[in-house]
Amino acid sequence: MSRPSQTVILDRNSPPMMFNAGEGFRYEKLPEGTRVIYPPGPVEPLADPNVAIERALLEPLEMEPLHELLFPGMKLTIAFDDLSLPLPPMQKPDIRQLVIEKVVEKARAKGVEDIHLIAALGLHRRMTPWELRRCLGDRIFNQFHPDRLYNYDAEDEEGNVKIGETERGEEVTVSRRVAESDLLVYVNINYIPMDGGHKSVHTGLAPYSSIRHHHTPETLRNTRSLMDPHNSAMHASIDRMGRLFDEHVKVFHIETTLNNAAFPQLFDFMARPEHEWGPVTKANFLINHTSTQRLPWKVSHKIFQSLVAPHRMTSVQAGATEPVHRKTLEECYEQQLVPVEGQADVLLLGVPYLGPYNVYSIMNPLLVYNLLLGYLFNLYRGRPLVREGGVLIGTHPMYERFHEVHHPSYIDLYNEVLPETSDVYEIAHRYEEKYANDPWYRTLYRNSYAYHGAHPFTVLYWAAHALDHLGDAIVVGANPNAASRMGLKRADTVAEALEMAKDVVGPSPQITYMHIPPLFMCEVS
Repeated sequence: MSRPSQTVILDRNSPPMMFNAGEGFRYEKLPEGTRVIYPPGPVEPLADPNVAIERALLEPLEMEPLHELLFPGMKLTIAFDDLSLPLPPMQKPDIRQLVIEKVVEKARAKGVEDIHLIAALGLHRRMTPWELRRCLGDRIFNQFHPDRLYNYDAEDEEGNVKIGETERGEEVTVSRRVAESDLLVYVNINYIPMDGGHKSVHTGLAPYSSIRHHHTPETLRNTRSLMDPHNSAMHASIDRMGRLFDEHVKVFHIETTLNNAAFPQLFDFMARPEHEWGPVTKANFLINHTSTQRLPWKVSHKIFQSLVAPHRMTSVQAGATEPVHRKTLEECYEQQLVPVEGQADVLLLGVPYLGPYNVYSIMNPLLVYNLLLGYLFNLYRGRPLVREGGVLIGTHPMYERFHEVHHPSYIDLYNEVLPETSDVYEIAHRYEEKYANDPWYRTLYRNSYAYHGAHPFTVLYWAAHALDHLGDAIVVGANPNAASRMGLKRADTVAEALEMAKDVVGPSPQITYMHIPPLFMCEVS
């Protein structure tokens, strides 16, 4: 069980609060009466992950044990989540390696020869050979790569096949290899409740022609919240696709959950309440705070991108997609859900250096926008932590920096589209199809390590609900040009941003600081 979460009301003697601000930190005094919500501590991990995996494969939910589904001459496909999670990347051995080694072992014992492993990228960039090896380990990599261990290709016309359409006309197209398999084993790491379930297949093994149905501004505006699938229009669309898909392909789903031990000891101050900092933690913070201010950006960037997390597995369940995911969500909420009384007028958040789309890459302005207004705003179940018409304040320098290999379509959208409009509905209507079908972006997606041409549009759409709900959004420390281009306000300090917020919510706002990372979510009564 996790330790009780800590909600603290600041008084005049409270220490300044630490804010993540990209690849650096802010340390600011907050007004007396500010409510600070800290994450719960790590849930106790499984004593022996390998034993737990074995038990899950032998005692699946609403399906036969895995070994009974395997037979000589069958076509077996094992798909797995790509490098976009967990965050930061986990210490070796990765959970995907542990699970897939067990699955392959059982398949070999049953005489299965035709085994393919597919990184479920969807519209994300391809994983490099080094990234695949790190994720799956030397034994699996050496045995299967490159012919039978490879990245999903959403732009391979022959490699994808249409299964059908849902009752609402949503096209269900997936990898041909998957569709023609006798069994698909999907290996998932459920880092946040948004992921897993039918979403694994229908964003990871599906092309743009399918993804375009559930990644729209209108669908995401009605997704309340991303972390609460039962109140998510996006998940409703994906679930319709998944149920149709399950009529044609047998899927054995394996999902795992992690605790929130996200940072090595040198960075443990990010997860500790400031009033619990001892001499060692204070020294760690001061060293890192000073270093990130003085070191050249490329050095700080390299340090942060090299961090690996001591995540530990807290559960593993296998079997039919929907019962497995119900159990997974229970385990996920056990680690991450925090009860909170009442909404805030102003919500403060530190925006970290890492999101799902800049692993070993660069956090560009579109990704900061996505992380703040998409992922972080949506860290709730039920209703948002900030009231309707309230103000969201994040801290991030929002530099105009881009990874030229990973994010070419982002660069063009930022320079060509956003100067004209930051309205996500207008952007979708005028530009999405053009970028999605651009032959150069297609070539870079297939043959380099670039995100798909449509991907920067989807990251903007994540913000649709927040834009509909909030009265304003302010980024502290943001590059002025970047903030303006993204349609956001900026301030130099948290104190200045709080004064700006009063123009929207009134002179005596209820202020809440959600102390992230590690990730958690709130259930507001």
